[in-house]
Order: sequence, then C-alpha cells, then structure tokens
Amino acid sequence: MLDLVFRRNAHHGGTGRDEADQRDNKPKPAAKRGVALALGGGAARGWAHIGVIRALVEADIPITMIAGTSIGALVGGCYLADKLDELEQFALSLTRRGMMRFFDIRWGGGGLIGGARLHRRLAGELADLRIEDLGRPLVCVATEARSGHEVWLDSGSLVLAMRASYALPGVFPPVECNGRRLLDGALVNPVPVSVCRAMEEPLVIAVNLHYDLFGRAAVLRMSAQATASERTAEANRSDPLIGTEPKPVREPDRIGIGRSVVDAFNIIQDRISRSRLAGDPPDYTVHPRVRDIGLSEFFRARECIAYGYEETMRGMAEIERLCHSLPNR
Repeated sequence: MLDLVFRRNAHHGGTGRDEADQRDNKPKPAAKRGVALALGGGAARGWAHIGVIRALVEADIPITMIAGTSIGALVGGCYLADKLDELEQFALSLTRRGMMRFFDIRWGGGGLIGGARLHRRLAGELADLRIEDLGRPLVCVATEARSGHEVWLDSGSLVLAMRASYALPGVFPPVECNGRRLLDGALVNPVPVSVCRAMEEPLVIAVNLHYDLFGRAAVLRMSAQATASERTAEANRSDPLIGTEPKPVREPDRIGIGRSVVDAFNIIQDRISRSRLAGDPPDYTVHPRVRDIGLSEFFRARECIAYGYEETMRGMAEIERLCHSLPNR
C-alpha cells in the first residue's frame, strides 16, 4: 500500500513515503466517549425514545448502557437486541382501531389487559434472548408489589424483564419473577438516572417524558365552593319538589375510572421524577415535547418519534461537548 502511495505521489514530484508518514503522525481527533441512557416511563409517549436513540446513533454517539423504566425498558431492550427497526415498524403500523388486536381485554384478575398477545409478539421477535447476551448492560426497573422495593433486572430473560417493567397497575397484571410479584418501575423510579450512576457511568443522559405535563407550582390555594352549574345539577337530582321539567343545566364533565387512574399515575410519575432527579441529576436531560400525546395513544408513534429526534438534535452540540470533555477511563 505504501508503494502505491509513493508511486502516485512521486509522479507529481513529491516524496510520497515522507508525506504518508506525516499523515500517519498527525494527531487524530479524540474519540467520542460513550453515554449511558436513562429512558423514563410514559406509556405511548415512550415511542419518543426511538427518536432519541436514532439521533444519537446518527451523530455517532456511542451508547455504553441503558437503564429503562416501563416503555423505556422496552425500547432500550429492543435497541440493544438489534431489534429497534422491527419495534419502530410495529409502532408505526398501529392505528386507533388496529390497537385492539393486541389488547386482550379481560375482566377480573390483576389487570384490565391480559397482555398475552403482546407477550407473544415480543417472544416471537426476541425468542429466548437473555439480558447478559446483549453485549452492553441493560437494567430494567420494576417494583416489588408487596414491599414496594425497587427491583433492578439486569440478567435473565429479556422479555420477562421488559414485561415486568411495564406492568402498569390496573392495566397489565403483575409479572411473577423469582417468587415475587413485579409491577411497573415508574412507581418508584420513573427516570432511572440512579441506576446508571450505580453502574459507575461518567456521563448520563436522561429522557424525561413528563417534564412539561404539569405546571411548576406545587400548591394552589382556593375556596371549597361548588360552581353554580354543579349546585343546580345537584339540586335537580335531589329535590323531590322539582317538577318533571327541571331547569336546563349543563352537567359537569364526567370523569371515568380509567381517566382517573391515568391522571393519578401521571401525577405520581411527575412528582417522583422531580424529587429523584433533584437529588441525583443527570449530566443532560432530553425533554421531548409530548405533552399532547395521551398515555394510551400508541397509534401516534410517528409524532412521538419525531419529537424525540428533534429534541435530541436540538441539544446535540452540548451532548457532543460533554462526550469530548470526559477524561480517559
């Protein structure tokens, strides 16, 4: 190879071998250091994680490990198993009506959705793959139902670990693992930065899907008074002297049990995330603007992926600066 270089340069009157040596001796740009990803929970909003990973890979930012909670564990596990393309195709194929094919509704038991159809789809893609065979560390965060302990699943069945991490109470049934009943990890650690720190990772990027859902004010003061329409509606329902044609009144919006559970879970994740991230902040946080995506709107994957990609690219200069500033390990 050096002879070929020499002859080519010699034809132009240069000393080819000397020029080749000079090129070899030039200082090479420092290699980018890797980042650990803490992928947070957020149900359908979690498709944004796909966009985040796409942006990092496109920018040639090495990902050294992933800690995932709930759908963060699902996306992170599929990426490390080299199945992100298949997961993205699945997400983009979902429609509002087509989602029902994967939701085996059942009454009774530990959850509204049995999860068997989703499990078969995952098992078909990932077979008997184990976490320790992924090549890079993965930790799926779950919650022990009886004690409330935080559980880190870092070995064993990849599919089982992901299912345990996204076992949302009241929606999916708990997952039995080593004699314990495991629930969604977002109950205890919605954005698992602490897991990455425990693995001694020097640069941690968190993806928080709940940052822009609620206002910054933690306390509101108000008087305990019903509105005029609520008082009239209540009187019409309870007063036996009101005739058969009560005064027309707009009933307050009714909130079903499903909406109540979702709202409560959103608030829990937001408040726990704020508390834990304040005590153990990441080096950089990606906040995809997924406020308007409902927890169950999995059919809006294209929007979520775009939000994740755009927000990550918006901060790419800072991410690259952090990568290059890391000391050699």
